[in-house]
Amino acid sequence: MKGLLFTVCLFTMFSFTLTAQTFSNSNLPIVIISTDNSVPIPDAPRVLGNMKIIFRGPGMRNYLTDKDSLYFLNYNGRIDIEIRGSYSQSSPKKAYGFTTRQVDNISTNNVSLLGMPIENDWILNAMSYEPSLIRDYLCYNLSRRIGDYASRTAYCELVVNGLYRGLYLLEEKIKPDGDRVDVQKIATTDNSTPEVTGGYITKADKTTGGDPIAWTMSSFFGNNDIQFIHDWPDPSAVTYQQNSYIKSVFFNLQSTATSNNISLTNGFPSIIDIPSFVDFMIINELSSNADAYVYSTYFHKDRNAKLRAGPIWDLNLTFGNDLFNLGFDRSKTDVWQFSDYDNEGPRFWRDLFNNTQYKCYLSKRWHELCSPGYPLYVPNILNLIDSTVSYISEAVVRENALWGNVGNHQLQINGIKTFINSRIAWIDNHIGPYSACYNVAVPPLAITKIMYHPAVSFSFPTSDDQEFIEITNTGNSMVDLTGIYFAGTGLVYQFPPSSSILPNSSIQLASNASTFHAKYGIFPFGQYTRHLSNSNYNLLIVDGFGNIIDHVHYYDHSPWPDADGNGKYLQLIDTAFDNNIPSSWIALDGSILNIESMASGPELLLYPNPIVDILEIISSHPLDLIQICDIQGRILESITVNSNKARINMQLYASGVYIIKALGNKETLVGRVVKK
Repeated sequence: MKGLLFTVCLFTMFSFTLTAQTFSNSNLPIVIISTDNSVPIPDAPRVLGNMKIIFRGPGMRNYLTDKDSLYFLNYNGRIDIEIRGSYSQSSPKKAYGFTTRQVDNISTNNVSLLGMPIENDWILNAMSYEPSLIRDYLCYNLSRRIGDYASRTAYCELVVNGLYRGLYLLEEKIKPDGDRVDVQKIATTDNSTPEVTGGYITKADKTTGGDPIAWTMSSFFGNNDIQFIHDWPDPSAVTYQQNSYIKSVFFNLQSTATSNNISLTNGFPSIIDIPSFVDFMIINELSSNADAYVYSTYFHKDRNAKLRAGPIWDLNLTFGNDLFNLGFDRSKTDVWQFSDYDNEGPRFWRDLFNNTQYKCYLSKRWHELCSPGYPLYVPNILNLIDSTVSYISEAVVRENALWGNVGNHQLQINGIKTFINSRIAWIDNHIGPYSACYNVAVPPLAITKIMYHPAVSFSFPTSDDQEFIEITNTGNSMVDLTGIYFAGTGLVYQFPPSSSILPNSSIQLASNASTFHAKYGIFPFGQYTRHLSNSNYNLLIVDGFGNIIDHVHYYDHSPWPDADGNGKYLQLIDTAFDNNIPSSWIALDGSILNIESMASGPELLLYPNPIVDILEIISSHPLDLIQICDIQGRILESITVNSNKARINMQLYASGVYIIKALGNKETLVGRVVKK
């Protein structure tokens, strides 16, 4: 037996050496890791080394001989590294986790690797026990395409201490970061409300990493075997108050889901971000992930925010693949993974599915995503698979020659395609109807002002504290705001239960209520958590079940009006305009706020509108000056008046939309006209 083991080891060493000698170039980036003194990479503790990434650019070949050419190196610096994974460590091909370091070997080095946003913690996924080599890549990409964060990835070929190690997937490690899991980092001192409410990253998972179990939850059958572990804060740093708080969120979810409590005030819609749970289930069920809901199942919760499901992680046992060597065969086309009488996870997943209203929205989202033109439309998935296989095909041959873990790769790919077609057809027939939630009426709310990058001054030295958003009820009836919130990550605000907004009225939400009052002399309706982006941000107002009420994605560059740190804010010209279009906005002076009105009405009458030549202006107050501005807010003409009436010849103006400012002693009135 010992002789046989020696022969196997000798053959393996020979294979490594032979492959390392013959591997010289690739169409993929090449990662070269050299540990100090060529020490082996252990499970723990981490060892130091150098890493180089050879990458000439998209579509270019990369050569090992470029390792000393700085021009072709995407990274050239220090790292510390260890073997990672749970069951995957039993594979001879190892996965690695590493941190990019400064030359002092201590300080982290935040860098962009292969075009991914800057960070310092990374994963080299070995794709063990996954012969297609595309399952994680496919699922992560589909998750991002449907609008959710999943780790960005880049295929590469790896050389460690001079030995070729095969095809790997460089991935972002899950961690709190504005470009990864976008939650505010909670500190050990954050033990009371509101600080204790976030942010958290929590997972249901194995404890093979040595982290203690925070709590357990029962499956549908009452078995307390679902282990929850803190990912952020670190298990060694989490406080009693923090553990108690986030644990209570999960058990409140369980209680409300079990009792079918759909109240926007105290039911599960008030606890969880339903769209994120729906999307999480869709990706895991589409792929029939055998580990879903029990292992590598992440959740995150920002401060003052709802609990969100995700990001997805570790989807190698999907699309019909499983640990066949251990006798498992659980990834099927004709089961729900949350109720397959095996790895079902906490019972709230099944309870949510069994709730008529939740299931309706799950079905609605599923059918939308599978429609032509959407990411889960079968031809779109198959195109992604084909392009991925074409990209890695050259490296797959070397991978199989080294590890013998692929076999007939095209047969593997064909199996995934067949699985997807059957799986989607089965879900279509079992997910249920969605007509009851297809065209839900939403209140007529519109985002009408955005101060995203205020200027600083002696009186107001902190830019972020001066941010605000205005929301207008454009209808003729009062709107109940219960359950309405800003979806997504970043800015956090959920309207209090029983709050409301009067018809044809506006309210303001501020990042700092005291600063807003000091600057404008009025109190905002509420104060949101975190801040708006100074570059671009996706503002999405939804109801408690995720139905979109209003959506604005602004930018700090043209064609959007310039309100980037210059003391101005964005103002919607007219509530009848599409506020997700740059031309619907102008930039106005941020030193005044509540005295402006963009709508022609009793106080400012502009007619005819649209006009051909002569514009008639009538104001309820005496006017001193009329300004004609373009859609960017730039003054084109100023006309002095001493009356509440004016006639302006606009015959020579080009066709388009113009802003009319009527300035007087009491106030500034603003309206818009369309020139034919």
